[in-house]
Amino acid sequence: MSRKLDLRTGRPVWFAYRTPKIPTGALTRDIKTDVLIVGMGISGAMMAEALTASGHDVVCIDRRGPMQGSTPATTALVQFEIDQPLIKLSKMIGRTNAEQAWRRSRMAVQNLGYRIDNLGIDCRPAPRQSIYLAGNVLGPGELREEAGLRSQAGIRADYLSPKPLSEKFGIDRDGAVVCDGNIALDPRKLTAGLLNKALERKARFFAPVEAEKIEDSKDEVVIQTKGGPTITAKHLVLATGYELTDMVPRAAHQVISTWAIATKPQSDKLWPGPAFIWEASDPYLYMRATSDGRVICGGEDEEFTDETLRDELIADKTARIAEKLGKLMPQLDTTPDFTWAGSFGTTTTGLPYIGAVPQHPRIQAVMGYGGNGITFSQIASELVSASLGGLDDADAGLFAFNR
Repeated sequence: MSRKLDLRTGRPVWFAYRTPKIPTGALTRDIKTDVLIVGMGISGAMMAEALTASGHDVVCIDRRGPMQGSTPATTALVQFEIDQPLIKLSKMIGRTNAEQAWRRSRMAVQNLGYRIDNLGIDCRPAPRQSIYLAGNVLGPGELREEAGLRSQAGIRADYLSPKPLSEKFGIDRDGAVVCDGNIALDPRKLTAGLLNKALERKARFFAPVEAEKIEDSKDEVVIQTKGGPTITAKHLVLATGYELTDMVPRAAHQVISTWAIATKPQSDKLWPGPAFIWEASDPYLYMRATSDGRVICGGEDEEFTDETLRDELIADKTARIAEKLGKLMPQLDTTPDFTWAGSFGTTTTGLPYIGAVPQHPRIQAVMGYGGNGITFSQIASELVSASLGGLDDADAGLFAFNR
């Protein structure tokens, strides 16, 4: 049904923190449900919690198990700033649509914060500023224009020239755009918390279970599992992350490789905030701090999916990341405590694809997350919940497969 990927290699930093285990059962007989969700990472978890909250009977399956795919590999910079800056996205999809995509992304981060608080999920959430540094994609003049466009769209953004950037954050760069409204969190704890809430509402989890064949009709979807029973559902949601499903259009979506490090805890050496930091460069560097003062830094992205080659480059790529981090933040000990590599999806516009699969109205899919995976998973849970509830979301067209 889909191409299987080795989604990560190495030991992501999140395994340093204890996370509740999610109980799953064995699928031993044919079953029926309102909604079947394929995938039990962050996207599947958000879907399961949202749909059970709406009263749906939900079944989740995963061919590995909960949180065993790409979710632990994320660096979890939960920010509303889309990979494509507003100045560039406006030229791709028009200024009106670009502004609305950015506003919806900002609202999604706010909604996620409310969601975590209302559900009482202990994932160490903390508000964070972001610092978007001048680089080889956008220089100081373009960043000043970018800040103006964001402000005109109703998104407060401040441009800092080199002197105030250095005085406030200790960073020596030609300029930066600073925004509020992002969240730092632990992605495994968030995923586990959401899945546990769904379980409390009688969701059923089965793993390891692999969906081998899908047959849909006007009234239902029948999923044949590999070597096992069938699952009949009124609706199917594909939350398979970066493992593409054959029936989902692949146009404008690409899976690429990335690398990351995490240092030892060093709270006394962190920059103010500690704000998220990323660059207007290609490839760009991005960094954040954990609640106990580790610095997570990633980047060096490459446009290939060969897992063997990706893994062979871990030592070289993580050494480069540590070196770049040291130049930007010379006060830090950049020696990696954790190193890892992963695969993630991207699109030309930086926007995900969310919604009904063309010609398959009972099958919803989420794909192409880019650098905003957790933010876009929140949007997906909102859009899909509305769709299955018979409601129209005004922004659905921004993310639809036929956009």
